[in-house]
Amino acid sequence: MEIQAVRKAVIAGSWYPGQPDALRKDIEKYFNSVADFPLNGEIKGIVAPHAGYMYSGQVAAHAYKLVSSKEYDTVIIVGPSHRVAFPGVSVYPSGGYETPLGIVPVDEQFCHKIMSLNDSIRDVPAAHLQEHSIEIQLPFLQFALGDFSFVPLVMGEQNETICRELAEAIKQAARGKKILIVGSSDLSHFHDYRKAARLDNHAVKYLEKADANGLLRSLNDNSVEACGGGPMATAIMVAQKMGATKSHVLKYADSGDVSGDKSSVVGYAAAVYYL
Repeated sequence: MEIQAVRKAVIAGSWYPGQPDALRKDIEKYFNSVADFPLNGEIKGIVAPHAGYMYSGQVAAHAYKLVSSKEYDTVIIVGPSHRVAFPGVSVYPSGGYETPLGIVPVDEQFCHKIMSLNDSIRDVPAAHLQEHSIEIQLPFLQFALGDFSFVPLVMGEQNETICRELAEAIKQAARGKKILIVGSSDLSHFHDYRKAARLDNHAVKYLEKADANGLLRSLNDNSVEACGGGPMATAIMVAQKMGATKSHVLKYADSGDVSGDKSSVVGYAAAVYYL
């Protein structure tokens, strides 16, 4: 069946390889460079960065390797809006997202369900057109899971109220389903290595403790920086609502680890939340 309303890839060929074989080869290389992590439990959520694969792909692989060959009824990806300002949260309610590895279909039933549960969750098409924070996660998921459907959510607002409302709507819509929640975020941006490490150390501690409240408070007082702080907090909240009691930060790095330039870096972290 042909999928209608396909959102075309906008960063393939620049942020990650545009050719399927090269893309698979890169992701496989990242996975092979990740040491096995002995995790005995059901994974409910992950946090992964959304920069170009050259810089953050190896960090993201630490999270995505853990869900390789797992099966989920649907995957929910929550990312921040970088280009379009709007209130609440935008869902892409039908069709699919295209990457060089194929089209990932949207879970239309789930999307319409969460829109019916909260007025702050609605269809804002412009929010998805050029947004990279959702698209960048999909090739990793395609490589790890194979075929799956998903719910693309872009946050125009990231305050505590919106995070809590979104997490509760996802919980209600997910009744009877096995879901994976993905929080898409980078950490501090364009500080020197020392300042970035200081800011990101606080963020990593909150991710490690699965402390969404502490993370949101620190984002408000600027002791932590993250472009997707709301998506990370929401992912933690949803995972906990799904029964996750354990958490672990799998990897932290910054762009200077790749470029060698420590004068202005972006921080990246991968984390997992599980039973």
